[in-house]
Amino acid sequence: MKRVLKIAGLVLLVFIVAIAAVLAVTFMGRQPIVDGQEFGEIRIVEDGFTAVGVIAINDRQVALVDTGQDAAGEVIKRELVRRQLQPESVAAILVTHGHQDHIGALGQFPQAQIMALEAEVPLVEGRAGAKGPVPRLFPVSPTGVTVNRVLHDGDVVMLDTFPVRVYAVPGHTAGSAAYLVNGALFIGDSADIASDGRMQGSPWIFSDSQSENREALVRLEQRLVSDGASVKVIIPAHSGTASGLAALTAFARGNE
Repeated sequence: MKRVLKIAGLVLLVFIVAIAAVLAVTFMGRQPIVDGQEFGEIRIVEDGFTAVGVIAINDRQVALVDTGQDAAGEVIKRELVRRQLQPESVAAILVTHGHQDHIGALGQFPQAQIMALEAEVPLVEGRAGAKGPVPRLFPVSPTGVTVNRVLHDGDVVMLDTFPVRVYAVPGHTAGSAAYLVNGALFIGDSADIASDGRMQGSPWIFSDSQSENREALVRLEQRLVSDGASVKVIIPAHSGTASGLAALTAFARGNE
């Protein structure tokens, strides 16, 4: 019996070490998130290993891009206090995708209009699970959240006087979205910026389809160029930022 337990323990240890190695390879070499980094009306706050975008849409209200991993939303609430605002001051939340480290505090902001692409709504609300190698291991359960504004590719949403253009970038999840607001392109987990400034696609271990992810990023770059969109900064959710569109263009054209 002791021999069996030792073997089982060894197998478990090897499994844990293997997972740790995969995670290290996946996340090493990224530019770090800069907590408090600002781009005009936009401020980045770091919740653990996830960046949350806080957009000042007027003197009394803000919008969020994702809500981080902490269900209590303490990092976001501290940012609201810094602005002399309350949780009720969050008017809208733009969800890039429904993984738990991005929707943790959705329920903390009762007045917010929660927005997500139609294909992502079941994941955000906990009626369906993600298909990536790791996310598929987690049970499907209701999140208690209701998406009360369903978005579609190409929509333009007004946050007070700020237009937000919505882009579908499936691959990391079926309904992953990118949002362009006031020159800032939020891309969630669809891409990261490496320490050398190059863009890299979503990590396979957490993604539904890397090939679909790459195709979506290529289309996104083509559409932004075709639209003449002004992209001043690219803001991923798990790395630092990149100025302008150059990193996405290099990635899309195979020069990454």
